[in-house]
Amino acid sequence: MENVKLDQGQLETLYRQLGPVGADKVVNHALEELASLLARLPADYGAAEMSALSDGARALAAVAQQVGMTKLARVARDVSDLAPRHDSNALGAVMARLERIGDRSLAAVWDIADQSV
Repeated sequence: MENVKLDQGQLETLYRQLGPVGADKVVNHALEELASLLARLPADYGAAEMSALSDGARALAAVAQQVGMTKLARVARDVSDLAPRHDSNALGAVMARLERIGDRSLAAVWDIADQSV
């Protein structure tokens, strides 16, 4: 069991810079993109599409960082770095970690959104 913690400062910066409506739009779009990428990456991994896996993980890291999911961003960067190296054991372990952290990170943001409503 691995805890995830959102970077509240990053979220506060978004809300301060964009206002509540603009920040909500960014966060909601980011959540949709993250969910889509988290669903697609295991398929790329299973199909041994290492270039697509690396690119998708890099995109996931960028979006996760934008909304304060620093641990998810770090693990996604690890996947992106490992994909072209053909180290199947390491990549398999990090992919499993990415899926766990991804699910928990999305749940954490949804919990925050539910509390603010």
